[in-house]
Amino acid sequence: MRTVLSGTAAARGMALGRARLVKPSMLQVDHRLLEQNEVEGEIERLHDAIESARVDLNEMRQKLHGALARDVGEFIDAHSLLLEDPELLRGLDEMIRKGRYRASAALKMQADRLGAVFEAMDDPYLRSRHEDIDQVIGRVMAALSRQSSSEERKLAARVGEILVADTIAPGDMAHLVGHGLLGIVAAGGSVYSHSAILARSLNLPMLVSTNDALSAIGDEDLVLVDAENGQVVIHPTAQDLSRYRKWQREAAQEGRRLATLAKQPTRTLDEVPIRLYANAENTSDVAQARAFGASGIGLYRTEFLFLRSKGLPGEEEQFEAYRDLILGMGGLPCTLRTLDLGADKADNAGLTLREEDNPALGVRGVRLSLRHPAVFNTQLRAILRAASYGPVRVLVPMVSHAQEMQSVRTMLAMCARDLREEGHEVEDALEVGAMIEVPAAAIGVHTLVDDSDFFAIGTNDLTQYVLAADRNNDALGSLYDPLQPALLRLIARVISVGRRTGKAVSLCGEMAGDPMFTPLLLALGLTDFSMHPGQMLEVRDRVGQLERARLRRLSPQLLRARSSQEVATLLEVFR
Repeated sequence: MRTVLSGTAAARGMALGRARLVKPSMLQVDHRLLEQNEVEGEIERLHDAIESARVDLNEMRQKLHGALARDVGEFIDAHSLLLEDPELLRGLDEMIRKGRYRASAALKMQADRLGAVFEAMDDPYLRSRHEDIDQVIGRVMAALSRQSSSEERKLAARVGEILVADTIAPGDMAHLVGHGLLGIVAAGGSVYSHSAILARSLNLPMLVSTNDALSAIGDEDLVLVDAENGQVVIHPTAQDLSRYRKWQREAAQEGRRLATLAKQPTRTLDEVPIRLYANAENTSDVAQARAFGASGIGLYRTEFLFLRSKGLPGEEEQFEAYRDLILGMGGLPCTLRTLDLGADKADNAGLTLREEDNPALGVRGVRLSLRHPAVFNTQLRAILRAASYGPVRVLVPMVSHAQEMQSVRTMLAMCARDLREEGHEVEDALEVGAMIEVPAAAIGVHTLVDDSDFFAIGTNDLTQYVLAADRNNDALGSLYDPLQPALLRLIARVISVGRRTGKAVSLCGEMAGDPMFTPLLLALGLTDFSMHPGQMLEVRDRVGQLERARLRRLSPQLLRARSSQEVATLLEVFR
């Protein structure tokens, strides 16, 4: 019988396939108590399952390349660390030894106990880590099941179909996409979660907050994911299938039309030139940026070099990577963001830091670089050497105040002096810019003008810092809202100060690559966008449909709005 469920589109598109359910009830929990002579064997069985889960994660990590290595790798690394957590492991062993629980029951109880601890936390960032616990425990449970049943083999066969789950970890998504996953229906989740962002970059249709998905959809049911209209159709009719085929034809036609824009200039309807830059971190990103007519690289994530190595990358390794980027862009400007890691990822990059309760508000970005001058000097030397091969700008992340920019400039000057003394050719002066992602930097942007040649607004972090809402926390999905007036006023402030002082301002967060936000950003005065290369054609197309002068006249009303709903209403005419 045809049934329609409503959800929120996290990644647009449509997909048709057989449903494959992943939910806790599918992982069997054995509540029978152990006999005394079974205890040590059960502990060994649990340890084998944990080791198997570690191996699975490591293999998954090794298979990731390019943007996926960054976007997904950090979550896999976090889950691997949880599997090393002594409290988690000790608690499990004690439950088996003292309580005579079987491994599956101990895992379930430990998950419930830790989940309650996380849920009771006041900090929304820490509270949202509950999902990581669930995903790690679920992976060990699957490994246990693999030892005694064919569940893992069934799970491995779940490709080329529609995944129906409460949530999905980015690592699992990347792995399944590689085997032909067509779409995702999540009962929970948020449109701004890392999984949702990954789904959009992979062009994988995804619905989140789909109530009753786990109870209404049966394993093997034929389902149509309609992420264009926020619906999933269970047992679609001939009419539904006809609509799907029509969408396929139109999507293919639209793809061919957008391809013709690859080498076209980016101009508004009233002929105002707009610059589209690419976010990149590898050669495939660079090739795609060139193919789609990028104005340059607006954000090059240098930390991928640190995350892919087993230690700190040396000057030569970094120099060669930056040089190849610059040569690959054929004379177009390249903006290199200096190391942007926090305590949660620094260990993986060869930097040992004290564990922090809240890494999002800890020693990360420029704070980390200035605390490790030897590491920072190595990176700055590599950048300065590479800059002789083409136009380069240096972008400093997580800036809070002018003194940080001054310290970076001082170190850059010292590195340049040393390199010249060693006989290297070094550019006289590189442009150095501040990344505006901390509210203090946005509010006090005028205090950064003297020490910054340009600004880049990072809306992903700025939004969650302004709203105190973790984008990965499902419970805060409605609060994490890029249309929130307070955020828009900060963005407009940075753009305005940049325009008055002659400093270029770009925006490199998720908003830049989403055509839904293009009218808003043009209205606020933005002319430089930086996004994933795969988003450039859609944004270029959207820019060409809009009249900038008309949008700019709307700016005062947008900045006086008192709610995101009011902002959306004002922009409705441009949809």
